[in-house]
Amino acid sequence: MSSTTQAILSAILADDSRRLTPEDALTLLRDGDLLDLGRAADAVCRRKHPEPYRTYNIDRNINYSNVCSAVCDFCAFYRKVGDGEAYVLEREVLLAKIRETVELGGDQILLQGGLHPHLPLEWYEELLQDIKSHFPSVNVHGFSPPEIHHFTKVAKRPLREVLRRLQAAGLGSLPGGGGEILVDRVRKQITRGKVLSDDWIHVHRVWHELGGRSTATMMFGHVETLEDRIEHLERVRALQDETGGLTAFIAWTFQPENTDMADVPTVGAHEYLRTQAIARLYLDNVPNIQSSWVTQGPKIGQVALFFGANDMGSLMIEENVVSSAGTVHHLTLDQIRRAISEAGYIPRQRNVFYELIDAEPEGVLAASA
Repeated sequence: MSSTTQAILSAILADDSRRLTPEDALTLLRDGDLLDLGRAADAVCRRKHPEPYRTYNIDRNINYSNVCSAVCDFCAFYRKVGDGEAYVLEREVLLAKIRETVELGGDQILLQGGLHPHLPLEWYEELLQDIKSHFPSVNVHGFSPPEIHHFTKVAKRPLREVLRRLQAAGLGSLPGGGGEILVDRVRKQITRGKVLSDDWIHVHRVWHELGGRSTATMMFGHVETLEDRIEHLERVRALQDETGGLTAFIAWTFQPENTDMADVPTVGAHEYLRTQAIARLYLDNVPNIQSSWVTQGPKIGQVALFFGANDMGSLMIEENVVSSAGTVHHLTLDQIRRAISEAGYIPRQRNVFYELIDAEPEGVLAASA
């Protein structure tokens, strides 16, 4: 490790009030030794989370439709109106998926779809009302910022009104999907007809102003530069400084199979762990970092717990978007819990707000007595 990267990491670890500058972060991302970055990120993570446990969630990713008016070169899931494989889930099918999730111990669904050009805002309100009438205790973590922005265009209503109406109908929290890289030059290169960076941020901002909570994401390892990754992290950190409404950050690598970007060279576990470690160091105001075993596989997902992550993510009873791009990793509940245990932590179940919802293990009770 160079003296410059050593000095940056030493300063961060010596003073938890010192922030990484974008220049510092770029230096670390470009030149930092992988294991040194991991050790530093793990130290910061343990400082934020000294508890003896690491968390996971049980939910289901329900894609209510795959119809999308945007053209995203990185997406293998979307279909156009009239395509033979296009669908909108029948309501009873969707409710049956939620029922199964609850029976498996889940307390949440991740509800997302494409930018459907014809479904009115009232359709989404009725969908939420139906879900909450049948499953009042299930949190609907739904509608990414690109979807919300799209709803305002279809309904021709202001963003704040749209969010208020969805919130009143039963929307509980917002996922951070569709973030990709929050640099408009990159976004315009890989997608057409989709929200740009400022509007993606603004959806979160207004949702937070209404008392809501959301997550932020980053999909990297395609056409972006290292500088772009740092600018993305800066946009997320600045939003959190302003609103404090983000509960977690999740990064994953681009999965190219079956997409129009299949010729783009991929990045592997080394680059994933480097980037996640930098995210933990840079996002000093975001409380939780989630491992991405869905794209990286169970072993690297477990290793991520030593590179700044304090959460193993979701059991993911159902996942369609990443698997459409050829990446298929599945873990059972026992496997997720075992991965956490083997890493030296107690596995605990949490909800989307990172509140523990399982019974406290006897050993923990005894230790605190």
